[in-house]
Amino acid sequence: MSASPLYVMLCSGDHEKIQMAAMTASVGAVSDRPVRVFVSMDAILAFEKGKTPEERYKGGHFSRLFLENNVPDAMELFRQGKALGDLRVYACSLVLDLKHWELENLEEDIFDERMGLTMFLSESEDGELIAL
Repeated sequence: MSASPLYVMLCSGDHEKIQMAAMTASVGAVSDRPVRVFVSMDAILAFEKGKTPEERYKGGHFSRLFLENNVPDAMELFRQGKALGDLRVYACSLVLDLKHWELENLEEDIFDERMGLTMFLSESEDGELIAL
């Protein structure tokens, strides 16, 4: 029996939540579980192409510890999950429109396509949905 898909809605720009989404998505994907991530609101700002980790993230105590201790960056975890498992990442079409961005404005090798919330929620009906 195959595992039900995991759907992650990532809306927070907090480093700790982005890191948890990346860890959850990559571990799920490499564990033979289909994972779909919808990135929206403040979270999309962390995925802007060309930012350093210090520019990319805002957060508290653990954000500082992640950066000081060279914890694998969330962007790299998303890439690894995509390379090693069934992980697809979608950029919120509303947020892209509001920012006047295209997928090319975002980190490379992470996003599969733009998608609306209605479509993402419709697709998530067959799995488990978590929001961060």
